[in-house]
Amino acid sequence: MQNKQMNLALQGGGSHGAFTWGVLDRLLEDGRIGIEGISGASAGAMNATVLAHGYTVGGRDGARQALETFWESVAIKKPFSLVEEPAYSADRIADQVHPPLGFEAVLAWTRFFSPYQLNPFDINPLRDMLGSQIDFERLRTACPIKLFIAATHVNSGTLRIFRNRQMSLDVLLASACLPAIYRAVEINGEAYWDGGFTANPPLFPLLHQCNAADVMLVLLHSATQTDVPTTADQIYNRLTEIGFGAALSTELQGIALAKREAERGMFAMGRLERRLRKLNLHAVDSKEFMGRLNTLSKLNTQAPFLHALRDEGREQADRWLKAHFHLVGVSSSLNLAQFLH
Repeated sequence: MQNKQMNLALQGGGSHGAFTWGVLDRLLEDGRIGIEGISGASAGAMNATVLAHGYTVGGRDGARQALETFWESVAIKKPFSLVEEPAYSADRIADQVHPPLGFEAVLAWTRFFSPYQLNPFDINPLRDMLGSQIDFERLRTACPIKLFIAATHVNSGTLRIFRNRQMSLDVLLASACLPAIYRAVEINGEAYWDGGFTANPPLFPLLHQCNAADVMLVLLHSATQTDVPTTADQIYNRLTEIGFGAALSTELQGIALAKREAERGMFAMGRLERRLRKLNLHAVDSKEFMGRLNTLSKLNTQAPFLHALRDEGREQADRWLKAHFHLVGVSSSLNLAQFLH
């Protein structure tokens, strides 16, 4: 069996991260790809850390089981379920309706009241779940996969990358800390918010700290919208989407430009230039499926919805393996020219 080394970059996006669960499950099941490093923000950080923990404990099968345990726990953890039980069938899950008006009203309060007012006890269902499922000490000392978890430093607005030796429950909670819902997470006296604000997901650590030539991005956001937002809620949601995608677009543009110049021999050939020449980028996404989901569906943790996302992720990963696995170690399957405009 071929075993080609690859790095993974996992995007965040709330419960849409169940799509990534499906992608990872299929890649682990296939068994031909070895994982050197994983970067992630928010839900991407959850998937990265859960996979790494499971792999440390039980190899590929352990990683698959850990991901399943985590997402099934999310599905039954009632405090997560801010969306009412869906009235649509599982086979039409992508055509889900908007949450009820009462729920949207609750979300509207977050624009006028801080989590220090709305959530005075700092309740976060992820805290107990992650604490019981992940052995952080083992991650720090024995994990064979390199982790790069993104969080945003509140005071400076800059990106902070946490690596294996720094991993903790607070690091994961910080990477997924939406400031409208949760208080900032303090780590060594410094406050952090969701890593998606500054890198979603971060790519540069995979270039500087890893040796594998290939990086696969697992993307959760639809790149474009067909309709121009006109209502206040639509505009607010679209601005949020743009904000969470801007850092990745900028980083991809920079990498594409630097790789082009390195291939032209414009720079002295140092380690980074050699890495850029060899770099192959790949992506698994589902633009059509994700494009039919409204932004608030990222808060939907009902089991049928998560399972539909998982199944879509498995299908898209299977398609990628059939069409592009032969390119791993050879060339990119993601068209870098699109980022040079």
